Amino acid sequence: MKKVQPSYKTLVITVENKFGVLARVSGLFSRRGVNIKSLAVAPTDKDEFSRITVDVDIELESVSLDQIINQLEKLINVVEIRALDPSQSVERELMIVTVKAEANERDELVENLDKVGGKVLNIGTDSMMLSLVGTPSLIDDFESFLSNFGIVELQRTGRVALDAL
Repeated sequence: MKKVQPSYKTLVITVENKFGVLARVSGLFSRRGVNIKSLAVAPTDKDEFSRITVDVDIELESVSLDQIINQLEKLINVVEIRALDPSQSVERELMIVTVKAEANERDELVENLDKVGGKVLNIGTDSMMLSLVGTPSLIDDFESFLSNFGIVELQRTGRVALDAL
């Protein structure tokens, strides 16, 4: 069963890599009553900057995307803000999951994992640890498939995105 993808807006915020910047950025969303659906942060190719990728469902919130961008631009240490168009960007997410897998179920798991380009990370006596990188919808679909086996533990990174070439 496929999950329904909510409408979302992806903001990419380049910030100075300084103490407290992430707290100020996330606090702005909190103060405006905007729920963050996904948040990914990492340094850029330049050590002095970090890139924050934030997914928010603005259509369900009481503020507009323009209001959020204007407020973010006022924050000290924010260098650049861009709203990405999902049709004009490439999005990926990482999932690492431990799933129940008896010996007689492993072939089916590995076969389906191979079809989507995933990897087996570890095999236990009655479980397997798997990883998969892909579009958020692929990750959603594969998570649904794995729920039939029994998910023991799951971690997803959240969406990261770049403008398409």
